[in-house]
Amino acid sequence: MSARPFWKTKTLDEMTTAEWESLCDGCGRCCLNKLEDWDTGEIAWTNIGCRLLDGETCRCTDYANRQATVPDCIGLTPEKVGMISWLPPTCGYRLVAEGSDLYWWHHLVSGDPETVHQAGVSVRGRTVSERDVEVDDFEDYLVEWPGEEP
Repeated sequence: MSARPFWKTKTLDEMTTAEWESLCDGCGRCCLNKLEDWDTGEIAWTNIGCRLLDGETCRCTDYANRQATVPDCIGLTPEKVGMISWLPPTCGYRLVAEGSDLYWWHHLVSGDPETVHQAGVSVRGRTVSERDVEVDDFEDYLVEWPGEEP
């Protein structure tokens, strides 16, 4: 009988750095710009990726320095996972925090980092860079899919 995977036996606080980092499924959805309605707190998703997001790999091009380069980049911590309403419903961090299992396409389950893209969950090929869009035009790039399950 094999041991249960760490994400089923540990809380987010109990994970090693390597385990924590491996929970990221590589979808890139959290790296999309979001607009918040100041009155209602409602989040509107755009398909505009952070200037550090590689739209093909769905990974940060400068992960180690992302918060220095992009001051409003939110570093995810176990404490913040439950407080961030805009984490996608498929996010590994969110799922584990809620006591749910990872989806079949998550690389920790499938063994293949490409399955997140094959399942249509990632932002691959569906974004524009914020370097190419004026902030005043962000509302022209609203989309529904980032906050939904595939």
